Amino acid sequence: MIEIEVVYASADRQVLRICRVQEGTSVRAALVASGIADVFPELDLATCPVGIFGKVVADLDNQVVQAADRLEIYRPLLADPKEIRRLRAAKAAQSRQLEK
Repeated sequence: MIEIEVVYASADRQVLRICRVQEGTSVRAALVASGIADVFPELDLATCPVGIFGKVVADLDNQVVQAADRLEIYRPLLADPKEIRRLRAAKAAQSRQLEK
């Protein structure tokens, strides 16, 4: 058995679960075994992106967890950072135009 961490943060709370799984367990199986979906029923483990220490895992079924891995479940961004910067720049340019 190996020990891993599974973390998820919703808009209003964060949960870190320490789990023990068999060696050779896939990322997907470890997520299911963690029971994190019971804590966050709105969480769809089939579609949400997952990473290990900040690196996105492409294939949850074939990637095997290692001892002390930290599985991070990512939620979608509320706004695209590029779009936010573009809007901020446009607003600043408009303000400069009005000041002239």
